[in-house]
Amino acid sequence: MAVQCTEAEWKIMEVLWESAPRTMPEITKILLSSTGWSRHTVITLLKRMQEKGSVAVDETGPVKKYAPLITREEASAQQTKKLLSHVFSGKASLLVQNLVDTGEISLDEMEDILSLLKQEGKK
Repeated sequence: MAVQCTEAEWKIMEVLWESAPRTMPEITKILLSSTGWSRHTVITLLKRMQEKGSVAVDETGPVKKYAPLITREEASAQQTKKLLSHVFSGKASLLVQNLVDTGEISLDEMEDILSLLKQEGKK
């Protein structure tokens, strides 16, 4: 399922991936200190996310409960594809070169990537 998350929606998804289902008041309380969002902001975002198909709402109890419909891995893969397409012309090598040039990747991380590539090449 292809669902693009905005930065704000990603924050809510992180809360839901940590533990779900959660109620709107629980989500609001968790995010309040880092975002300053009111309950109205969280409600608006949850409605939008429900329309997009990234969260499900359970209305069977006294309080609505929200749960993610996509995994963190699915969302990460979609965001990575979007980033590669829009910023790096679809070329992963340009992304890696940028990480190296800006110092955002450590030698240990580069070795991990090389190891993954070698393992993938053996398959």
